[in-house]
Amino acid sequence: MPQENHPSQSALNRRRFLGRSAGGLGLAALAQLLRDDGLLAADDSPLRPEIDSADPYRARRPHFAPRAKNVLVIFCSGALSQLDTFDYKPELFRRDGQPLPGGDGLVTFQGENGNLARPIRSFRPRGRCGKMTSDLLPRLGELADDFCFIHSLTTKTNTHGPGENVMSTGFNVDGFPSMGAWTSWALGSENRNLPAFVAIPDPRGLPQAAGNNWAAGFLPAQFQGTALGATHPVRYLHAPKSIPSAADEATSRFLRSLNERDLARFGPDSDLSARIASYELAARMQLSVPAVMDFSTEPKHVLAEYGADDESNQVKAGYARNCILARRMIEAGVRFVQLFNGAYAMGEGVGNWDGHKKIAEQYPGHAEILDQPTAALIADLKRRGLLEQTLVVLCTEFGRMPTFQKGASGRDHNPHGFTAVLAGAGVKAPFSYGATDDFGHKAVENVVTVHDFHATILHLAGLDHERLTYYHNGIERRLTDVHGHVVRDILA
Repeated sequence: MPQENHPSQSALNRRRFLGRSAGGLGLAALAQLLRDDGLLAADDSPLRPEIDSADPYRARRPHFAPRAKNVLVIFCSGALSQLDTFDYKPELFRRDGQPLPGGDGLVTFQGENGNLARPIRSFRPRGRCGKMTSDLLPRLGELADDFCFIHSLTTKTNTHGPGENVMSTGFNVDGFPSMGAWTSWALGSENRNLPAFVAIPDPRGLPQAAGNNWAAGFLPAQFQGTALGATHPVRYLHAPKSIPSAADEATSRFLRSLNERDLARFGPDSDLSARIASYELAARMQLSVPAVMDFSTEPKHVLAEYGADDESNQVKAGYARNCILARRMIEAGVRFVQLFNGAYAMGEGVGNWDGHKKIAEQYPGHAEILDQPTAALIADLKRRGLLEQTLVVLCTEFGRMPTFQKGASGRDHNPHGFTAVLAGAGVKAPFSYGATDDFGHKAVENVVTVHDFHATILHLAGLDHERLTYYHNGIERRLTDVHGHVVRDILA
């Protein structure tokens, strides 16, 4: 006869089962928490989004719980000088006009360097934290308590076009997807009537790398940024006035019927489905975009706060309206907004931050355009409760030298150490991370590469940079190439 279980043995088995179950549930919960914070050991398997070819813009789940629902990148084209804005170096004031120690015969982008040159404006403590920032950008300086400064950023090139490529795509050559395209491909859109990724060029023109900054590269084309601005509406959004609306609608219906017939005849086709989805989004944008770009609904005090009513400086007013447009896009649920300050259409140093020749004459005009509207944008996001869900990134393609160029009164390009500013969702503030040497020449403490920078932005958006990949030409490509680590010390 089979032996009966002793009552105490049965109780022990039940206790053991319940204990192990509780332990297993606890471990599962712990694993989920670690996964949400991106602290689990890396998995080599890719995490590609499942794209519905019939609805490619549908919102998709991130890899783990995101800190930031939206990302706003404010890109200062032309290499904004860290030494004249946010990276305070007392030694530059003390040793103004003296040689850079160890810099004899130093040749950089445009040639040989001269002596050390003090910042063009004084620095003073700002906010409750007392962060030293320049009088060149006083309104941005006033927001120091909301900022996380990375003072040890480095990049891979000292040339503007490739430098913009690196900061936007991770690579110095053309043809790679921008971080906005990677994000919109991975996460889709929260607003079916607007693109997931919008690029807003400077009113003066395009940055040097132009559309590469918001290109989709080898990702599906519908995930590239849609370029528009307050003074440059979306091209071809509406039919020409010479075409009656009834004829335009009939043409659209006919085109839709042809596409649907081809789908039924040839089966699922991702390119054709994507094209149909793009046309349908364009049709919805005909209704949504004019409303978002209607500034008549903005109160006068808001326009004045941004400087959008400044009739004495039309470029500043145009950039200010672009800042308001960026806020409206964030409000409407656009996931990634890339806002540009500076353009290359007007030549070296005229429409951008490329201060080679006479930086003391060039920079104040650029600062007037950048400072008030950008500070108002960040303050407005905070006031509306949007900064809690939005990661704001103020960056440039590389820094500038602590010396003046020989024969000039400006600073040459410097990829070895510069500053980026973050604010909002998921980052510590006020906080400063990393440092350059005593002269602001090279990053020497907690060095951050652009790949680290991108990995951190993706992490805050809920994406694992090592597993977000796209198979292209025999390689599992990613934004961070084969590099990059999340800069965890700056995470809130």
